[in-house]
Amino acid sequence: MKVIRNINPHIFRGYDIRGIYGEDITEDITYTIGLAYGTYIKEIGKNIAIVGMDNRASSPSLKKALIKGITETGVDVVDIGLVTTPMYYFAWEYLKIPSGMMITASHNPKEYNGFKFSFDESGNTYGETIQKFREYITKATFKKGNGSVKEVNIFNEYVRRIEDSLDISGKELKIIVDPGNGTASGFVKEIFSKFSKLDVTFICDKSDANFPNHHPDPSVEKNLEMLKEAVLDAKADLGLALDGDADRIGVVDNNGKYIPVDHYMIIMARDIVNKNVKNRILFDVKCTKALEDEIKDLGGEFERYRVGNSYIKARMKEGNFAFGGEFSGHIFFRDKWSGFDDGIYAGLRLVELMSNSGKRLEELLQGINKYYSTNEIKIKATEETKNLIVEKVGTYAKGQGYTVNTIDGVRVEASSWWMLIRASQTGPDVTFRFEANTEGLLEEIQKEFLPVIDKASKECKE
Repeated sequence: MKVIRNINPHIFRGYDIRGIYGEDITEDITYTIGLAYGTYIKEIGKNIAIVGMDNRASSPSLKKALIKGITETGVDVVDIGLVTTPMYYFAWEYLKIPSGMMITASHNPKEYNGFKFSFDESGNTYGETIQKFREYITKATFKKGNGSVKEVNIFNEYVRRIEDSLDISGKELKIIVDPGNGTASGFVKEIFSKFSKLDVTFICDKSDANFPNHHPDPSVEKNLEMLKEAVLDAKADLGLALDGDADRIGVVDNNGKYIPVDHYMIIMARDIVNKNVKNRILFDVKCTKALEDEIKDLGGEFERYRVGNSYIKARMKEGNFAFGGEFSGHIFFRDKWSGFDDGIYAGLRLVELMSNSGKRLEELLQGINKYYSTNEIKIKATEETKNLIVEKVGTYAKGQGYTVNTIDGVRVEASSWWMLIRASQTGPDVTFRFEANTEGLLEEIQKEFLPVIDKASKECKE
């Protein structure tokens, strides 16, 4: 295999390395990344790394190239094989090896692949650290050695960790689970079978990296149509959906209604606040104001933070938060779980609460302050222009005298509404969302800001 120096810089994103297989990411590029990664962790005193992969068609050949690169620097590899990303995170804890690379493109379309990785105990790399690693790849003189490879299966221990954390012993529940033909397809049946109170039906549960039934992104409601229908047909209590690498959750209630993840978080905040020494809740800038209202009413503390599971995960630990999450479906528990995002575990925590309380999901959602919001809206941009578009909207908002939060993109805030626009960290897109306390006001702020966004987008194309 050969070393590639002119790697597309745009695959080095905010939370990971991700691009189109065969173009941006090839076996030679992966081999080069492996050489750089092994050299880097050796320089910081590490000599062993975990490698796992998702079920994408390109993952086995990329794993082979990655391991070849890492071991040629003299670093040993523990190959944990086909795993969900949460299983890979669990392996850090169980094997006590903080360095590792997970081959996955998460919820991206089938032609993509990529790498989530950590150098040391600080956890997943993100932001500036990833950009510094890109520079390191182009400049590094790679170390030479002959590392070993050991295959380890961590699945049984991972399942045992889930079982030890949960007590599902109340009301029996009928559930539909949709792993979206993703990596979890090979694991969910055995995991859910451990809980005798659950009557579970699985759909889209054949592992297939072509994702033939729907796109594996449960944060987009249209991807849950099959799950909604299955819940209604079976008269089930709950529907749960997972993304391609199973680190995100989507929820449908017994009426076939999509439950946004920030409302799921309200349910969990009600259960967690005042039951723990840590009453602090963390959530991202996309989440509804109803979540903020609820935590205040409960007497808890909260922090609104930037988007990105790596950012949230790091902040969860730094700020000693009991619970946190993102609007996209990443959920983090640090009460009786280890703090990493896991769609399967997040789903089972909701099941545990429903079973032991005897309440339907709609009952658990009662009393939430009513806001009217749009879905997350996405427009295409380029890697070069997406941040410029956001900046132009921010300049407009500041010029109008609005309160502007810039921790991640531009969040324009008022007492009765807010809007958010930000550059996606996983693709050449700009996303935005609006929320207000009345439908009329929601329409009003869209009428104001949509032309501003459109104008900024057109100006950046010229």
